[in-house]
Amino acid sequence: MRRPIIAGNWKMNKTISEGVDFVKEIKHLGDNTDVEVVVCVPFVSLLSVKKELEASNIKLGAQNIHFEENGAYTGEISPLMLKEIGVDYAIIGHSERREYFNETNETVNKKVKSSLAHDIKPIVCVGETLEEREDNSAKEKIKTQITKALEDVSKDDMKNIVLAYEPIWAIGTGKTASSEDANEMISYIRNLIRDKYDEEISEEVRIQYGGSVKPNNVTEIMNEPDIDGALVGGASLKKDDFTELVRF
Repeated sequence: MRRPIIAGNWKMNKTISEGVDFVKEIKHLGDNTDVEVVVCVPFVSLLSVKKELEASNIKLGAQNIHFEENGAYTGEISPLMLKEIGVDYAIIGHSERREYFNETNETVNKKVKSSLAHDIKPIVCVGETLEEREDNSAKEKIKTQITKALEDVSKDDMKNIVLAYEPIWAIGTGKTASSEDANEMISYIRNLIRDKYDEEISEEVRIQYGGSVKPNNVTEIMNEPDIDGALVGGASLKKDDFTELVRF
């Protein structure tokens, strides 16, 4: 039985003090061990939020990671830095990183392998545009992203990866793929993992849905058999909304 995982992606929101105040109010959500709860906060807030979460079961996530341990990479954050803070997860390949910061399938793969090498669990994002969905090339796009993101990733390492299907056209738009459509694509992703690895791994890997997940649709989404959680943007910034999502 796969343990559901609800991860809040704060994106570029909340100052350090706002972030600490927020997790003070929600850290009890980690008491429900039936659901794994993750907050993915801006780099500047990671250490302060980690200290506030010390007595909580809520996991800490970064929103990005660099594939090198150190070097002349101005503005980047290395896996060693994140590991010392105590980061548990790192979002890799989010559509906003791909679109606005020119991340490629190749850099995603490098980040996945670096993250795994430093015992930070990757949340690997894939998804299609509205144009790709409408011209029936969405599955081809997803297959390419999955294949390249997981290149040279071992079966054992795959057990520590979370996948997130986020249709780009549904992020921050208020539009949501129907629960049936989301489950169909996530089932397709699970089959890709089965083809690459085996039945055991495909049944074990957790695959989230991301794209305007809110309290009024989370139950329907989470009732689908292949959807194991949600990667949540805007609704993760509000205490009551995030609480409802975790308690779906």
